[in-house]
Amino acid sequence: MISAQAWADARLLWDYHFMHHDLRPCSVAIGLGSHDLGVADVTADLYHRSMAPVIVFTGSTSPTTRVRMPRGEAIHYRERALQLGVPESAILLEPRATNTGENIEFTKAVLVDAGITATSVLLVSKPYEERRSYAMMRKLWPEVEVVCASTSMSLEAYTDSIGDARMVIDMIVGALQRVLVFPSWGLAIEQNVPVAVVAAYERLCTEGFTSRLLPADVAARPGP
Repeated sequence: MISAQAWADARLLWDYHFMHHDLRPCSVAIGLGSHDLGVADVTADLYHRSMAPVIVFTGSTSPTTRVRMPRGEAIHYRERALQLGVPESAILLEPRATNTGENIEFTKAVLVDAGITATSVLLVSKPYEERRSYAMMRKLWPEVEVVCASTSMSLEAYTDSIGDARMVIDMIVGALQRVLVFPSWGLAIEQNVPVAVVAAYERLCTEGFTSRLLPADVAARPGP
């Protein structure tokens, strides 16, 4: 049973993770691989709305996605987008990345190989990964403008769609930890994290929503 306080704290983190960007047409849409096929749905919808002329789906597999997406995240995303009417010619695949840093670096290489120069990126992720993904893009690919997009729904509706509320809250907590830690590793830009958000994060950790946290010795490592 998840307590009322834990739900309230999770909502606070959920809202913080959204970047609230105004959507606009970009050079390319990048769908970041994950367990959530909703990322592919959003990316396909944005393509049909002429927000990007080409899509890159990026991602291999992880412990979370190995059973759900045995052929790899990017491949399952591509299959979903084709079902939703995106033409095959508009989709590029990056099937090797196992983390967000690799998503970014390997996607850059895919675009170079395709002869595509990107000056702006429509970055599509899970809702609670918007802020972390944005911070990493600004650090690792600073020459492009970044517009974030994700499924627009409440935390409760999202957890119902995934079918595992505890896993989602664990992931929300893990994403916030990375927002806090990654800048010192040289993987992301610094961002303001309100005191209330940090307090909610710490309460959720105390309540045991910790399965997606980096190990303490890893999280405490010094930056470059």
